Amino acid sequence: MNKEIHQLQPERLWHYFLEICTIPRPSKKEEKIATYISEFAAKHNLKCLIDEAGNVLVSKPATPGFENRRCTILQSHLDMVCEKNSDIQHDFDKDPILPWIDGNWVKAKGTTLGADDGIGIAAALAILEATDIPHGPLEALFTMDEETGLTGAFALKPGQLQGRILINLDSEDEGQLFIGCAGGKDTVATMPLETDEVPSGHIAYKVSLTGLKGGHSGDDINKGLGNAVKLMNRFLWNASETFEIALADFNAGNLRNALAREAFAVFTVPKENEASLLAYVTAFYSEIKSELQVTEPDLAFVIQQSKMPEHVLNSALQADLLDALYACPHGVIAMSREIPNFVETSTNLASVKFIDKKIVITTSQRSSVESSKKDVADMVASVFYLMQADVEHSSGYPGWKPNPESEVLHISVEAYRRLFAEEPQVLAIHAGLECGLVGAIYPGMDMVSFGPTIKGAHSPDERLDIASTVKFWELTLEVLKNIPEE
Repeated sequence: MNKEIHQLQPERLWHYFLEICTIPRPSKKEEKIATYISEFAAKHNLKCLIDEAGNVLVSKPATPGFENRRCTILQSHLDMVCEKNSDIQHDFDKDPILPWIDGNWVKAKGTTLGADDGIGIAAALAILEATDIPHGPLEALFTMDEETGLTGAFALKPGQLQGRILINLDSEDEGQLFIGCAGGKDTVATMPLETDEVPSGHIAYKVSLTGLKGGHSGDDINKGLGNAVKLMNRFLWNASETFEIALADFNAGNLRNALAREAFAVFTVPKENEASLLAYVTAFYSEIKSELQVTEPDLAFVIQQSKMPEHVLNSALQADLLDALYACPHGVIAMSREIPNFVETSTNLASVKFIDKKIVITTSQRSSVESSKKDVADMVASVFYLMQADVEHSSGYPGWKPNPESEVLHISVEAYRRLFAEEPQVLAIHAGLECGLVGAIYPGMDMVSFGPTIKGAHSPDERLDIASTVKFWELTLEVLKNIPEE
């Protein structure tokens, strides 16, 4: 399957993408990919620095005749979201990603592909290696831990970068040029896991909700996709009210920046309510399948008998938890009043876990309006305060305010027109890009973000469009060729 991908053009771009797929790079564990880039730089006689945070900066002189052009930064992040289907055996700390071609797409076998942002890394490496691509002085900045905390971008220091033009290679819709993004923060609620003895006369069941597409909690929040936490809680809330179930385990969702795809719960039910409960499972499945038939055609909801748990949740805590999860907002909170069809503010109910004798509920909020970001985070917190949970907010990260007069934007627009005889869209994105932090540390940095088309990012359905990758590559080279002189 790799042989087929090696035959794709541009060959060096895909060569480096395949090499990157063999290198484990979960967030906060980017040492191997950083070492790979450092060794790449040494092999090609390029200056390379790794800062205290783990960010890698590779510098390349201008090609002949372009020495007077402004220094440009190519920026991408080292880490990838590590999500897999529950039936796939894969250790992201050591196993390679297995890409394959499916029609017009490159996908991975049951895991995230890591095109976010592996394709950005690959493009930068292919340009750094090349001797036949015209460009001015270049810096390639590879940041660590973008996906779980933007740690690398937060750690950048004034004076570290010499360039004042930055091309962020971390967008996911070809034909769209981004000049702004939302800021975000996380809100996490925790409470002690108080338990009771299993009631007598009960039998145990496990329910599994799988097959949801999942996706990026910013880019995909407005696409009508199912949320496994919400759907499972809806079932449990009704089953608790009607059939007197006693909840023993609730495990749903995984990552703060991904839409929850799968949920699992174990509970007991009075023997006399078993038949009614099973009938309700069938009715509930039919109900949600009908509601989500367009956006979630592969939704599955299965019940099976389970080993009897040792304990069940305290009945009062169960009621509080299910009420809170039902009340907790999820999805789009507000659309922009300035940009048509642009999500301004949203919140993602990302996961529920019973771990280490605690219940941990993770959510994330995004907004292009700083005050609205705080407001929706407080809204989420207030729900969990009602059940006496401990609530913590992350420090968050800033948004990137659009600059329609950006010089590199105009260069990119003209380049796109010349290459493809089409008009690109100029947009802001409802996702976190490192540009917001870079702009805060380097005021006046002129920035644009673009990339190939990636669908299903942050989920095992992640796929990279092959044709759009060619256009992404050509646009990057055309922009670099037209960077102005100092």
